[in-house]
Amino acid sequence: MAGSSVSVDISQAMAVAPVSAGDWLIVAPSILTLLGGSLCLMTRKNTQAQPKIGLIFMVLLVAANIGLLARVLDKGVITMVMGNWLPPFGIAFTADALGVTLSTIASIVALCAALYGSATIDNTGRRYGFYPFLLLLMTGVSGAFLTADIFNLYVWFEVLLISSYGLLVLGNDRPQLDGSVKYGILNLIGTNLFLIATGLLYGMFGTLNMADLATKVAALENGASGTLATIAALYLLAFAMKAAAFPVNFWLPASYHTPNIAVSAVFAGLLTKVGVYALIRVFVLLLPGSRAYMADLIALVAMATMMSGAMGALAQGEVRRILGYLVIAGIGSMLGGVAVGSTLAISGAIFYAVHSIIVMTALYMAAGVMMLMGGSYRLRELGGLYQASPAFAAVFLVLGFAVSGLPPFSGFWPKVMLVDAALGDGRYWLAGVILLSGFLTTLAIGRIWIFAFWRGGPEGTADGTSTVRISPIGQLGSAALWLPIGILTALVVYFGLQPEWMLQVVSRGASGVVEPLGYVRSVFGGL
Repeated sequence: MAGSSVSVDISQAMAVAPVSAGDWLIVAPSILTLLGGSLCLMTRKNTQAQPKIGLIFMVLLVAANIGLLARVLDKGVITMVMGNWLPPFGIAFTADALGVTLSTIASIVALCAALYGSATIDNTGRRYGFYPFLLLLMTGVSGAFLTADIFNLYVWFEVLLISSYGLLVLGNDRPQLDGSVKYGILNLIGTNLFLIATGLLYGMFGTLNMADLATKVAALENGASGTLATIAALYLLAFAMKAAAFPVNFWLPASYHTPNIAVSAVFAGLLTKVGVYALIRVFVLLLPGSRAYMADLIALVAMATMMSGAMGALAQGEVRRILGYLVIAGIGSMLGGVAVGSTLAISGAIFYAVHSIIVMTALYMAAGVMMLMGGSYRLRELGGLYQASPAFAAVFLVLGFAVSGLPPFSGFWPKVMLVDAALGDGRYWLAGVILLSGFLTTLAIGRIWIFAFWRGGPEGTADGTSTVRISPIGQLGSAALWLPIGILTALVVYFGLQPEWMLQVVSRGASGVVEPLGYVRSVFGGL
């Protein structure tokens, strides 16, 4: 009737209570990077302002992530749903210890890359979008770590991949174009597999909210039913491509050595770890039955990834290519944790991801300094760097020990956790391969040290011959070169000597996905 009013109870579909101010930190990382990227894009012709704008927004990103991490560690898992719609109707952002820890470490690394890029990216690179692409890359990375909707995980993957394409071809050299084609094709295939699997998952359960899926999958009598096993296999292949796992990892060593070294450092630290994160989130939180069913296959892939990465590194004669294969070897160790699936194993995988983000970024930055000092990335053309800078040689040795998993640095503790978890699960071969890959990694790093630092000069020159030079872009005395490497090396040393805090954080992160009750309660308000 005209003029009549009907009282509608919207409390079952929409949030009616105001959102607390602290919970807005969940969306702050994505909003800040979007704003920063847009501002850099609008001012792209002002090449002197680009680094300043990028650094300001990266500092804000780090502050927002640290604030969010502190809140999660204090309050537990927190959730915000878009448009006030309650889940599963609305798209949720959920911050738990796993996602926020990786988001925080990623933002610190991105800040270091932005600072490093101010010394290594020339005016042409700035004009054509290094800082906008970097900020928008972090939009995708932050969104992927904090989303609670699996379709939006796909969307954030697309955001970071589009940005990474722009960074990869920045400079427009022939090797970059060749590497970008391989990178793009395989990632497009992985993206399509991801989307197909997500469509099948929605058709089976009628929801894409991760907490909702976790409860509905757990309610199945057989978590490894035929349809679900097919979906799990598609997800495994898709995320294995994005994480550069064997045998779909050939795109990484074909592309990571081609762009500017600041871009390579960001890629090595972040991109493959988002793939590993997706594997942990999907297989441990959503599809634990399928993970257990496919555990032997995942363990086999993990071992093959470790060995192909370590042996590939030994076969290379160029520093960037060696480091690219070491990225792959580290991915295998993390996959080993997913294969075992216990709380200890997932804790080790998360800790290893944190360690790898930091140390691989620092090693690529150190490789850039080696290029500026010696004029080449080829081992046969390097030498005498210890004589030129003993302090830098010591820093590289620390990073080399860390990536090899040697004490007392950050790579030691996750290796111990993963080996312990593998032995406890009866996977002695997996434990042995983790140790063997660490030994081979030590040999690969040792080759770099002996050829580039310890011997007196490049191949064909007498010992003591100095070939150190300064590149026209980025002076060796610039703080923008040394400060990022120093910050990341300090984190490597700190997490090695004082691992207790990180051990507690990764344990909470692992517990939250192995036993997802707290995650589900946060999303559905305690129901």
